[in-house]
Amino acid sequence: MRDWKHDLGLRAMKILNVALVTGCFAAVWYLYYARTMAVQYYARGDYAVIAVFAIAYILLARTYDAFQISYYPLYEMVYSQGLAVFIADGFMVLLMWLLSKHFPWLWPGIITLAAQLVLITLWSWAARHWYFRVFMPQKSVVVYDVREGMEKLIDEYGFNRKYKVTANIDVQTCLSDLSRLDGCKTVFLSGIHSHERNVILKYCVDKGIRVMVIPRIGDVVMSGAKRMHMFYLPMLKVERQSGTPEYLIIKRILDIVLSALALVIVSPFMLITAIAIKATDHGPVFYRQTRLTKDGKEFKILKFRSMRVDAEKDGVARLSTGDNDDRITPVGKIIRAIRMDEIPQLWNILVGEMSIVGPRPERPEIAAQYEQELPEFRLRLQVKAGLTGYAQVYGKYNTTPYDKLMMDLMYIAHPTIPQDLAIMFATVKILFMKESTEGIEKGQTTAGGTGDGKK
Repeated sequence: MRDWKHDLGLRAMKILNVALVTGCFAAVWYLYYARTMAVQYYARGDYAVIAVFAIAYILLARTYDAFQISYYPLYEMVYSQGLAVFIADGFMVLLMWLLSKHFPWLWPGIITLAAQLVLITLWSWAARHWYFRVFMPQKSVVVYDVREGMEKLIDEYGFNRKYKVTANIDVQTCLSDLSRLDGCKTVFLSGIHSHERNVILKYCVDKGIRVMVIPRIGDVVMSGAKRMHMFYLPMLKVERQSGTPEYLIIKRILDIVLSALALVIVSPFMLITAIAIKATDHGPVFYRQTRLTKDGKEFKILKFRSMRVDAEKDGVARLSTGDNDDRITPVGKIIRAIRMDEIPQLWNILVGEMSIVGPRPERPEIAAQYEQELPEFRLRLQVKAGLTGYAQVYGKYNTTPYDKLMMDLMYIAHPTIPQDLAIMFATVKILFMKESTEGIEKGQTTAGGTGDGKK
């Protein structure tokens, strides 16, 4: 019964959020914008316009995980919802431009956006206060094998308000007496091999215990299996991912259209950036570097130069350490912070060397070092490299290559156009989040993290 109360309560809070935000738009529509339309709308037309806004806001909020009351801190909830409503309002301005045949006056919309942001902030604070007051932390157990430290992550990211870790045990100890899990609400399985994990999974499902699993590479590969039947038996077919012809054609059309459009829109900013780079140290504006794409094919990636010309004069390939990297120029720090250094890759996309969405392309030297510890790293090369990707949206710059690989494989396992579009929109969210551009520890070039059976 507690789960029903939990789920229904969360749904009610989310409905309230949508109602408040949509109510603000409905007010400005009825009070001002409806009167400016070329053709006056009546009840059904007004309802349709308001419904379009509500649907746009809901889809964007879900893309940005804006309603994760118990998982995200207050500032990220407000940021995610604010971004969703900003884009939804902007979309409606364009729609009203088409309906009214002249560009709408923006001041009513700006006032509405301000009111929406105030309501979003108040709702986010009230929702979190309500949730953690009504629902006590769940009694939880962490079971680990080759990957320790889950309980530290729970504390570090503030999840101790949702999960109360009462035991942290290794997998062999757990298997020796599964009754240790009795009475807990959630079990975290961290880096456990499939055989041991399956024993624990079956026990937990039978006892009604929720399980949170950090997958291994084999699990992620299997998630892309296609169900079929042979010999009157259920069967899973796993093969190298190539994508259906329809998916590849639509994806390529989107790459061409969106990259060409983006190049036109950002061309003035690219010119300003080029002048700034040239004026500071008189070196080359662009930086070309060999990277890997689908099936290990090499190509020259194009970026605005953000480091000194002699950044790798010793010939050793190094990953950036972020703000602490003394090779980055003053202009480079600015263009990296706003991702302007990546914009020239739109040309790589236009000519077909990259895609908008896909695993980030790695240097052959760095990839070779990763593969010494993590041979599965080559599985990223099943698809074309991308400007943005699943790992960039849901990870950080300094997330270990092993974890980034799992995220990339999760994308590769289920390639769809809706997923590509969702990642494109989600990329907007991370553009202004410092966590997504943090560097690695100085001098690191190896994979790090924990692989399947090794540290």
